[in-house]
Amino acid sequence: MKRILVVEDDLTTQHLVASVLRGGGYEVITAADGAAALEQLRAQGFDLLVTDIWMPAMNGLDLMAELRKLPAPPRTVVLTSDTTPETLLRALRGQAYHFLTKPVQAKELLDLVEGALTAPPEIPPIEVISAKPDWVELLVPCDMGTAERLQGFIARLDTDLVDDVRGAIAQVFREMLLNAIEWGGQLDPSRKVRIAYLRARRMVLYRIADPGPGFKFEELTHAAVAYPPEERLQYVDVRLEKGLRPGGFGILMAQAMVDELIYNEVHNEVVFVKYLD
Repeated sequence: MKRILVVEDDLTTQHLVASVLRGGGYEVITAADGAAALEQLRAQGFDLLVTDIWMPAMNGLDLMAELRKLPAPPRTVVLTSDTTPETLLRALRGQAYHFLTKPVQAKELLDLVEGALTAPPEIPPIEVISAKPDWVELLVPCDMGTAERLQGFIARLDTDLVDDVRGAIAQVFREMLLNAIEWGGQLDPSRKVRIAYLRARRMVLYRIADPGPGFKFEELTHAAVAYPPEERLQYVDVRLEKGLRPGGFGILMAQAMVDELIYNEVHNEVVFVKYLD
């Protein structure tokens, strides 16, 4: 039975989270703040830590800093109602594995915990190079599971934007990131994709650089952009033959959904921009 430590100062939320996890078949220990949790972590082993951020005595961010000093720290899921970029970036720098926003939904909690517990232990963490809300820079392992987690985090940086703009940015980011991980990184978690996010008053800019040698458009038989319009559905069969993920229209879709999409000369770095007025 997997052992989970739940750290939450609000007793109602603590009871709810613990009850849901026990109902899911996990052994659950609770603590009301980071200091009490640290004592538990030093005394016994846990497979997962689920922690709130803002608590008395020791907050969740300080707890994660102390956690990294332990010989075998568990993965951490952050449970919080504070979704400001500053807090999320500090939690990501503290190597939070995932984020869950309050109020807690039982199925979402169980799905997220199962994913955290079953993910391969050898996957390297996301490295935070810059954690300014207007300039985020990350090194991301070329792993599809990590990419999925990162998309949820990135979406929280643009919550102030209108839905259609936020949705377009999220879709293009997803496609460009997965292309970089799959094509440039060859799904090798030891290789890294470098991502920069810049937020200005009138624009959002992303730069994604993969570790591969680049590509030529005419050689992309697995992508719709390599085909004339009347033959573009052929790329679906090619992707299936190559064992690649089913995709949308990729680069073509991205070009239509943002205002600028520019590749470097060898096509292993891409920048895209969405103007906000």
